[in-house]
Amino acid sequence: MTASLDLDPGDIRILRVLQRDASLPVNEVARLAGMSQTPAWRRIKRLKEAGAIRAVVALVDRQAVGLDFVAYAFVKLGLPSRQNMETFDRMVNTWAEVLLCERITGAVDYMIKVVTRDIQAYDEFLRFKLLDNELVTDVQSRIVVATVKDTPALPLRES
Repeated sequence: MTASLDLDPGDIRILRVLQRDASLPVNEVARLAGMSQTPAWRRIKRLKEAGAIRAVVALVDRQAVGLDFVAYAFVKLGLPSRQNMETFDRMVNTWAEVLLCERITGAVDYMIKVVTRDIQAYDEFLRFKLLDNELVTDVQSRIVVATVKDTPALPLRES
């Protein structure tokens, strides 16, 4: 887990701009954040080095590339020991269909977001990956029928 950084209002303004469009040139980021180019560049460099900016990526529209099916799978391990959780964590990180995996509290151990081309591909994922190991004893799926909001932007606030 990364320690929380001490962000000032200028850092927050830069992060807000970059969350909307990280492809902007530094001079445009600086203008939109209300500062000059060199201080903005230094701040961006520091935010990257500190891990506040993990990566700069392109957000691909899943439907435009034929990935029309989304489900959330709630996964129960037979024995949620440290070793089994670490093994499951490593395994889930090898599955391209899994966009999000979170260890949660309650009746199940994990919630994973799975994206595939269709329900048949999801069924194959369930049978040949998720359920094809001795760790998982139960999976409850919730199929997404409509996405109301989908944003990677964090709710950053100036203190």
